[in-house]
Amino acid sequence: MRPLFALAALCFVVSFAQPQEPPAGQNDKSKSPHTDCPMHKVHVQAESDSATMNERGNKGMGFSQTKITHHFLLNANGGVIQVEANDPADTASRDNIRMHLSHIARAFSNGDFAIPMFVHDTMPPGVPVMKELSDKISYKSEETPGGGRVIIVTTDAKALDAIQQFLRFQIAEHKTGDSTVAH
Repeated sequence: MRPLFALAALCFVVSFAQPQEPPAGQNDKSKSPHTDCPMHKVHVQAESDSATMNERGNKGMGFSQTKITHHFLLNANGGVIQVEANDPADTASRDNIRMHLSHIARAFSNGDFAIPMFVHDTMPPGVPVMKELSDKISYKSEETPGGGRVIIVTTDAKALDAIQQFLRFQIAEHKTGDSTVAH
């Protein structure tokens, strides 16, 4: 039995030691290994869409999207939009974040969602209801050590659902990885 096992092991080792030709079409060095992915075009389009959104975000928000981190947090009575400078020493981004979020709190209070509509090139879900029920929603801007946040609060169930639709959209668009469940 041992000689048979040794022969099988030797055949196995030899078969992997032989030079192997790559499958047809895979010996082109200039071809990206990802182009064979069935979702390649979708991924490339998503990257392009994200870059375009970030360019609009740079203009609409007044600071580089690559120097900051967004967070969108859902809670039982609304949620939070939080933006922080990635570098604690980047006081220019921090100050621009604070100015932007202060402006956002005032604009949203007045039913003005032009900036998120510009940045995302679409009407984010929840915005029509947030406009309609603006008198039932409060927006408060607060500074944080690295930037700021807008705290969104309501006691109205329909407004709460709209706020959370809006925040979930932001989580997906900005790819923040934040929870889409209220805490």
